[in-house]
Amino acid sequence: MKIYAVGGAVRDELLGLPVTDRDWVVVGATPEDMVAQGFKPVGRDFPVFLHPRTHEEYALARTERKTGPGYRGFTIHASPEVTLEQDLERRDLTINAMARDAHGALVDPFGGMEDLRQRRLRHVSPAFAEDPVRMLRVARFAARFKQSFHFAVADDTRALMQSMVAQGEADALVPERVWQELARGLSESTPSELFRVLEQCHALPRILPEVMPFWSAHGTAALASVDLAAYRGHGLPVRFAAWAATLLQQAAQGGRQQLQQLGERLRVPSEIRDLARMTSEHREAISNSATASAESLLHLIEQTDALRRPQRFEAMLAAHACCHEQGDEPALWERLNRALQAALSVPAGALAQEARATPERIPQRIRQARLAAVAAAIR
Repeated sequence: MKIYAVGGAVRDELLGLPVTDRDWVVVGATPEDMVAQGFKPVGRDFPVFLHPRTHEEYALARTERKTGPGYRGFTIHASPEVTLEQDLERRDLTINAMARDAHGALVDPFGGMEDLRQRRLRHVSPAFAEDPVRMLRVARFAARFKQSFHFAVADDTRALMQSMVAQGEADALVPERVWQELARGLSESTPSELFRVLEQCHALPRILPEVMPFWSAHGTAALASVDLAAYRGHGLPVRFAAWAATLLQQAAQGGRQQLQQLGERLRVPSEIRDLARMTSEHREAISNSATASAESLLHLIEQTDALRRPQRFEAMLAAHACCHEQGDEPALWERLNRALQAALSVPAGALAQEARATPERIPQRIRQARLAAVAAAIR
């Protein structure tokens, strides 16, 4: 039995990045050998075990054989006869197909170290084409390493991805897995690179067909918006909302319906979908809020349910501020927040108690008090 550190931990260590999680491959062992040494089996599709003390994952060396379309159409073979090189050969990129042995020696059968030096994302073998998820992973790694290391997709890998799209492999992607990879890519340091890579390999129309009617006119601006949201340190909901609102900046209701269809098809979490929808729907009202009346500001606060969900309102303003060419207007954000805080400060419960003799007038009385508070706050 031999144990090797593999994959991302080896790659990140060579790049000088901090390593938080390590994956291990075990060569020359059976599941019974692992259990006998105290490892806990957790794998469903292939033998993976948790270390009894560190709880890190140890997988038996394995090979894969394509048996059907999509990323699920594989037969897994794990046995003591599978070599480390065979296990590494099934991986996606050469920079992820390196290992270290128990003495720290680097095992690099596919030139991953040279590709690290050349800042190149290159596929390991023709087997890359058997799994369409790998196209999304390449785009995600490009988004992760573009800013700090200036990685680029190798020409032959880009050509292979284009061939995969032409052969319909992208059409076999499961929506939930698409969103999983897109969300991870959007969370990287240069999320625009995710979309650029998918566009270059012709996968974008297959993966995100709903946005294509707006891409030629506003795609570049949308990429600038999502990168600005990343630069400012915003999380996934704000990044997605800034991207979507910029993409649909001049779209009518039909465009917003396509955004809704995209969210439903990919099973995008409802809170992310809602923030994107709100940022798009209320973009004009937010832009005009610097000179808006107290009535208009209160209406915006009510329409966005900001009295119950003030943090979402603030996230909407953050996304709006990242929309390309919108400009960061501190006075505008300050005015909107002053209006919100003023409306929140109105003691609705106390007013309801005072007006309990005429309950039908309670909503009107509370709104009038909020309107007066907003007017005083923006004066």
